Amino acid sequence: MSEELHIAPVEIAKPLRVPTTAERVREAKELVAREIASAAGDIVVTNSFQAEDMVLLHMVRTILPDVPVVFLDTGYHFAEVYEYRDRMAAEWGMKLINLLPETTVAEQESLFGILNQTDPGKCCGMRKVKPLFASLENYVMWFTGLRREQAKSRASLHEVDDFALPTGKKIRKISPLTEWSTKDVWTYAAENNIPLLKLYDLGYTSIGCEPCTSLPLDPNDPRSGRWAGQKQECGIHIQS
Repeated sequence: MSEELHIAPVEIAKPLRVPTTAERVREAKELVAREIASAAGDIVVTNSFQAEDMVLLHMVRTILPDVPVVFLDTGYHFAEVYEYRDRMAAEWGMKLINLLPETTVAEQESLFGILNQTDPGKCCGMRKVKPLFASLENYVMWFTGLRREQAKSRASLHEVDDFALPTGKKIRKISPLTEWSTKDVWTYAAENNIPLLKLYDLGYTSIGCEPCTSLPLDPNDPRSGRWAGQKQECGIHIQS
């Protein structure tokens, strides 16, 4: 008598459900409110005046209208960025802090030449990383508009992180838009009447200093137009 062959049914995994923009907004707002309520000290928001940062700032300001807003004024930004920064700072009544490096552009170029061409890492270190890390010493909580989708270097980004500054001090770093898509960002901006940088209309997908920013080299990589594709981070989001 032959034995019957029993074949177990194959279970087909159901595709993961992607949260809607409304759900992502609700979760981000809840995180912002919860973290602000728990902060035992001063809070700051860094803002490059790109779309994500404007969305994040809009959320934080609903609870803290006078939250300090730090802009890293490298001296190399697009004219459009400076115009947009000034306009939005005035319209929103921002408590804006234009953080300057120790040397002016002219002084740096006199001492080291055009670093953004010969050593962009050193240029970013002098004009962004050093002044920001020194400023962050004054705060206990730091809000950013970072998203995982922005770059491979941000794939392991966490919504909440204890970020170590060069002095050893740790600051609570909050990135409420971690899981957001570009569509989520633009939908929120449209629904809340947040005007965005005109440079996006020209095809830019990630906007930093003008000499180190081009149109994306890879349509699937939003930050491929930064530093001619040589790197993807300036260093301010890398643990010391």
